[in-house]
Amino acid sequence: MGINVNTVYTTVLSLLNKEQRGYLTPYEFNQLATQVQLEIFENFFEDYNQYIRMPKTDIEFASRLDHVSEEIELFKKFEDASKVSGNVYTQPVDLYRFGAAFWNRGRNNPEIEIVSSREFAQQNLSPLLEPSDDFPIAKYSQDKLSVYPLLPVANEKENDVSFSYIRKPKDVKWGYNTGSQGQYVYDPTPMYGLVTNLLPQMETQVGGPALQGTYTGTVGSTFGYNTSGNGSNATITVVIGAGGVTSIQSTPGQSFEIGDTITISASVLGSSSSQDLLIRLDSNGVIKSTAFSQDFEISDSQQTECVLKILQYSGVVIRDPSIIQAASKELSQDNANEKR
Repeated sequence: MGINVNTVYTTVLSLLNKEQRGYLTPYEFNQLATQVQLEIFENFFEDYNQYIRMPKTDIEFASRLDHVSEEIELFKKFEDASKVSGNVYTQPVDLYRFGAAFWNRGRNNPEIEIVSSREFAQQNLSPLLEPSDDFPIAKYSQDKLSVYPLLPVANEKENDVSFSYIRKPKDVKWGYNTGSQGQYVYDPTPMYGLVTNLLPQMETQVGGPALQGTYTGTVGSTFGYNTSGNGSNATITVVIGAGGVTSIQSTPGQSFEIGDTITISASVLGSSSSQDLLIRLDSNGVIKSTAFSQDFEISDSQQTECVLKILQYSGVVIRDPSIIQAASKELSQDNANEKR
């Protein structure tokens, strides 16, 4: 379970204000909290690399390797390519650390071997090593995989290639509304909601011919209105005219993320085509406001380190060296105990 953002913020404020040292605004806290979470997240991989080279204990709850593996597990994803053009497949938009890629047109979905340009040229010269559906290869550059063997023109699809990867933790946010006295009031509503006009977010038109008319459904509860993420309660209205989709309007809903896709089945839009309406959310597709909150995604076992690191950075923000020294001392002691 992730750390509650309100718990951390109120703890930090309590420690800062204990001796009237200063105040940390929500904006400053959100910036520091996101940075601290990312630092702790990156340390998981450093710790994992260290622990796999150490003797492993089988005693329950005592394995450091198992603990770090559990921390990383939440961020593992398996998704299809986000775009395809020819034999070039674009990685998912939220990919942070690449793990492996798989060719779904081969038997048993074989893993794609990533090769350099030099290795690619050498393998293509050999009849025994040249790529096939069962032994695919790819060159990886600028977030894209150029996959071989080549497919017939216009026969490529995003789900030809699936990526196994680690995503980045979501940015931490202590959301708030303004009270009657001008005070900040915590808003626990999960972020994000959708913008009203989703037409610019449409990636793929519904296949035709579709019946002209207005179609309405709610993501997650109406048949044919689905999302790749955890978003829900957004009611979407699609208007189809003579030339295809002319309008896509939505209520905010909640818990949508940048990179999520919303798929509206062609069958519910009056089309017999297999090509569904696809909406892919970018930074312009979600609501940005001071309201809505996002908890830390790292587990609550990291809460102490999280608070201390934020306090350490807070000392820089409010220009109080004593806070930096006190937090640094506690962190050093914690790290020393962990490495014993």
